[in-house]
Amino acid sequence: MLEDLFSVVRTRFNSDPSDDQDAQKRKKTDIPKGLIFKCPRCANNTFMDDLAANSKVCPKCGYHSRLTAAERLDITVDKGSFEEFDADMMSKNPIDFPDYEEKQQALREKTGLKDAVVCGRAKLRGEDIVIIVMDSNYMMASMGSVVGEKIARAFEYATLNRLPVIAFTASGGARMQEGIVSLMQMAKTSGAVGRHSAAGLLYITVMTDPTTGGVTASFASLGDIIIAEPKVLIGFAGRRVIEGTIRQRLPDDFQSAEFMLENGFVDMIVERKKLRRTLAHLLKLHKPYNGGAAQ
Repeated sequence: MLEDLFSVVRTRFNSDPSDDQDAQKRKKTDIPKGLIFKCPRCANNTFMDDLAANSKVCPKCGYHSRLTAAERLDITVDKGSFEEFDADMMSKNPIDFPDYEEKQQALREKTGLKDAVVCGRAKLRGEDIVIIVMDSNYMMASMGSVVGEKIARAFEYATLNRLPVIAFTASGGARMQEGIVSLMQMAKTSGAVGRHSAAGLLYITVMTDPTTGGVTASFASLGDIIIAEPKVLIGFAGRRVIEGTIRQRLPDDFQSAEFMLENGFVDMIVERKKLRRTLAHLLKLHKPYNGGAAQ
């Protein structure tokens, strides 16, 4: 045993440091990029195929990583049932923000999206719904004119056709590149939700990571039932801004889904693998209030 140990030490001592560096470089390039997912919470390494098979939830600690709109639709609605609304709607540059149009075009090419939200009609375990899915890969799913307009139109369609709405929210808030136009979307979307509610129809919000800013302060918080995925960030202003304003230290779990549940802002926390079944159950419970198209 000691001979083996001395042999290892001797080999390391006699080796050229540059050889070790080359070996380390080779080691790093042995693993193709995008093959392994390193969990930001527990640092566990998981093959991307295994992570995808587990709905992008870390198998060790249960961390719910972010989904694209396409991935969210794939695990939520019935196969082949989704019909998208306003698929070609794209933002202008209402306040002539520098390089805004170029950045939008680059993101469209990168993500395959026209903007940060996908809306449409679908079925969930046979139940007709209107579904809204925000995608944080597109400008952190900030709410500009197109995002607000598409969401408002989705609610108006649901009201006219007496359908429930399920909205998956994930946003950094209002889109600063559109100035006051982005802030106007808060009132527009809230008004559309109000008309849908006045018609006696069901609206379920599913808050995913993160749901913040003007989205939290408008349509995301107006659901009849508010669900959150585990440990997601939910809030309006940032933690440091609030602490600096009130000059108090906030609880460690402040703005987490669990904190929101404890304080009555969220109705339930549901793991991703149970979410489709939970939503279908809620739809069936409320079906008597949502059946039948408008005459």
